[in-house]
Amino acid sequence: MSERRKEAKREESAASNPGSKTGGDSLRTGLLIGVVALLMISFSNWREISRIQTSLDTQLSQIQKQMGEISTKVNTVSAPPAQRGADPNKVYKVNTAGSPAKGPADAPIVIAEFSDFQCPFCSRVGPTLKKVQEVYGDQVRISWKHNPLDFHKDAPLAHMASVAADNQGKFWEYHDLLFANQKAIKQDNLKEYAKQLNLDMAKFDKDLLDLENNKKIEADKAEARSLGASGTPSFFINGRLLKGAKPFEAFADVINAELVRLKLPVPTEAKAN
Repeated sequence: MSERRKEAKREESAASNPGSKTGGDSLRTGLLIGVVALLMISFSNWREISRIQTSLDTQLSQIQKQMGEISTKVNTVSAPPAQRGADPNKVYKVNTAGSPAKGPADAPIVIAEFSDFQCPFCSRVGPTLKKVQEVYGDQVRISWKHNPLDFHKDAPLAHMASVAADNQGKFWEYHDLLFANQKAIKQDNLKEYAKQLNLDMAKFDKDLLDLENNKKIEADKAEARSLGASGTPSFFINGRLLKGAKPFEAFADVINAELVRLKLPVPTEAKAN
């Protein structure tokens, strides 16, 4: 077939199917429009996400700035330091009724000692308290208050043993043995010290494990917490707090001030210190 006849044939076919070319063009146009629309939607979404991100960044920056300003204000405020535990300038009321004590009942100076038989600092202050008694004599009464600390595992039974000894009128003797043998206060040791003091062992053994006798110890511990005297030893000298195993001079300062306030004489030996 000649080229002229082929060309005529194509023209004839196109004439008989006038929509074929137009249909192809329409499909391509539709696809192009769809792609453009998707691109526009994507671009619009991207712009919205970008706008939201910028807004969030701005808000975060403002919040950080405000927090910085607040922190600066807090750090520059001159606030009084927080009180921890008991207030050393306050006069506290301590219940010493029924507690083991030595010294006249009408002594003008009462030292309430919250102590722990397993505490090394409580043992260390013993000689200082002895000197206080020697210097001030009948002017001072020392009253014992139980405060076994929770992390001293042998202390609770040692305090129970001291109550058992107190029930037989030998608290201070037993007290001295416990502090002299502070590293040996297991149950067998506690019974051995009772034998050394010739205590009634049947009564001692019963009292050692009697929960009724533990009530006094628990009451003293609760009082120590209410006074803010969580550490041992803690002393209240006519209600004025003195914390720790302080030297004689620290006790003398408080006692002398109390004697002056009560218009009572201060011993010469105490003045010299």
